[in-house]
Amino acid sequence: MYEKIDERLAVARQPALDAFPAIAEAGFAKVINNRREGEDPDQPTSEAEAQAAAAAGLGYAHVPVAGGAIDEPTVRRFQKELAEADGPVFAHCQSGKRSLVLWAIGEVLDGRMRTGEVADFGARHGFDLSNAVTWLENNGHAGDQQ
Repeated sequence: MYEKIDERLAVARQPALDAFPAIAEAGFAKVINNRREGEDPDQPTSEAEAQAAAAAGLGYAHVPVAGGAIDEPTVRRFQKELAEADGPVFAHCQSGKRSLVLWAIGEVLDGRMRTGEVADFGARHGFDLSNAVTWLENNGHAGDQQ
């Protein structure tokens, strides 16, 4: 159902609205939706997710991002939503990858991870984070390889 990244974050693919009570029962405090509205005709709207989260006793944030259009303000907003959660966060997009890319970029920007560690970290969790590495290199973090 999800991939645990650390004690504060798990990433996952798009959950069904009826899965929100199970997300709460699993111990999550907040859901962060990283999908843009209307990516997929079967995708629930952000408003529907917010209602499902509230009904399940979960916090909710919509931080939409397109895989090729990540910017630092979006990374920082994701970090802010994660930091403000009252417990573990369940972040999702179509596959979980964009959510993990946002997290990994933030970790490098804040000095908790090096650019050279990102690809291996992603692979250990089942994700190809080469686009995060490319973003970091293109945004002045190629020297953070060691």
